[in-house]
Amino acid sequence: MTSTLRRRPAQRRSLERVERMLDECALLLDEVGYEALTTKEVARRAEVPIGTFYQFFEDKQGLVRALALRNLDAFLTRVAECLATVTLNHWADLADLAIDEFVEMKRTTPGFAVVDFGEVLLAPGGPSIEGSRRALDGRLDNNVVVADRLRDLIIDLADVPAGPELDRALLVAVEAADAVLKLAFRANPAGDPDLIAECKQLVRRYLATHLS
Repeated sequence: MTSTLRRRPAQRRSLERVERMLDECALLLDEVGYEALTTKEVARRAEVPIGTFYQFFEDKQGLVRALALRNLDAFLTRVAECLATVTLNHWADLADLAIDEFVEMKRTTPGFAVVDFGEVLLAPGGPSIEGSRRALDGRLDNNVVVADRLRDLIIDLADVPAGPELDRALLVAVEAADAVLKLAFRANPAGDPDLIAECKQLVRRYLATHLS
């Protein structure tokens, strides 16, 4: 999160303020959507001066970018914690686990239905706001960043060898899962269970076939 901030919180009080602003941003995204979100209202609800907001965030886009990165960190932490408690028959079975965590966050995490890992959606499942596909890193699509972070997690926890084949397979898997899960949440705001099951099967079989 701190890499997206104008300055790093140096004290506990500052860190708490930043977290409150991110929390209120997430709640407001659910309540009013991205377009109606304002920095003034975020600061008011977080009970911080507007000047304090701009000490840490350049603008609304910077705030939402920080929220998206926090979401990604939370997702990867949840996946890692789950991996520590289960035994996978094949590392490709990680797809089920990751998709389950993503769907649960879509259903329960404030703001996640609008901004999950950077892309800003006008409604659950899309369409997205132009220019938000590179919110996490101006040089790379959000899905590339997500695939890179998943690769690091898999290499650390599942003893999978690194290399271009793994990089390519994970990017394809992330892109495919992203497309199908958007379809699932367009069909049903809570996520169509049949489409979610299809997504798991598609990604798991793809990874098992391409990375034995």
